[in-house]
Amino acid sequence: MAHALRLAERGLYTTHPNPRVGCVIAHGEDIVGTGYHQRAGEPHAEVYALREAGDKARGATAYVTLEPCAHHGRTPPCADALIAAGVSRVVIASEDPFPQVAGRGIGKLRDAGITVETGLMREAARELNIGFFSRIERGRPWVRVKLAMSLDGRTALANGESKWITGETARADVQRWRARSSAILTGSGTVLADNPRLTVRLPGDEAFTPPWRVVLDNRLRTPSDSHVLDGTMPTLVLHNEQYAPVDPRFQAVELAVVAEEGGAMDIRAVMDELARRQISEVHVEAGPSLCGALFAAGLVDELLLYVAPVLLGDSARPLLGLPVLADMASRWKLRTIDRRILGEDLRLQLRPIP
Repeated sequence: MAHALRLAERGLYTTHPNPRVGCVIAHGEDIVGTGYHQRAGEPHAEVYALREAGDKARGATAYVTLEPCAHHGRTPPCADALIAAGVSRVVIASEDPFPQVAGRGIGKLRDAGITVETGLMREAARELNIGFFSRIERGRPWVRVKLAMSLDGRTALANGESKWITGETARADVQRWRARSSAILTGSGTVLADNPRLTVRLPGDEAFTPPWRVVLDNRLRTPSDSHVLDGTMPTLVLHNEQYAPVDPRFQAVELAVVAEEGGAMDIRAVMDELARRQISEVHVEAGPSLCGALFAAGLVDELLLYVAPVLLGDSARPLLGLPVLADMASRWKLRTIDRRILGEDLRLQLRPIP
């Protein structure tokens, strides 16, 4: 199963909106077939593994990181393929919560007389597809906020200059987090201040499915020369219905209306819209106001915090715009999932404690 999970991870940047899945077919310790899902619309992991195994699949055990599908989508049901190949046992890391699959794949296999076991390395399988599970089970994407700060907790100088707080190694690491996401989200304030490209730049010819660029621009303030309007990546601009897009500068992007709440864009409605578009992992690169609003709304699932060994001083801009707390008991608590040294910088991967 560990091998199947490593195979699944090869699709980390390419399977959106589908989950990353790996499959190993073996007789005891003798592996006869391997495969992983590579892109949406292409064969699933089980199909590739069965092709490699051929007749050796008969009587074998299939190790699959996610419950085999039982419905006709873009491809035929993998449960049927495993039955037809004559495997005798299927070990599944995690059940699939997708309504058209949930338990049906397991049921098909068992009805065909195949032994099915579930739960082996379940947490690792769920972690690999944390956005997929979030979207299906909670109805909203997994939200990951990326921030870079100085040792004194500042993100930019008072004049807004922020390039670059961190070094090249840390910035290259950010590209991989962008690549695995379904969407890169920012606010119009960041677009106006920094004119970011929000593209993915991986070394060599490493494949990835371009994530959506999502701009929260309530009043359609994005200038015509903004990089996010250049049409190089799929881009969605969310705005208030009172501001109709009459300017040709928005021709290269898609626009959608989102309701307001308290004079600002309804953040929860934004997440509903993204989930409707099958966006599973949202990577947020924005200013302290939007990031703070996400935290205050309880919508941040993970924080990627890059800490550089520099000091910017008291007048520099803060990390987050958060409400004033009445007491220490109200503080936001986070737990450390991972910590890494990247060049001269420290990266902390943190998740809020409920």
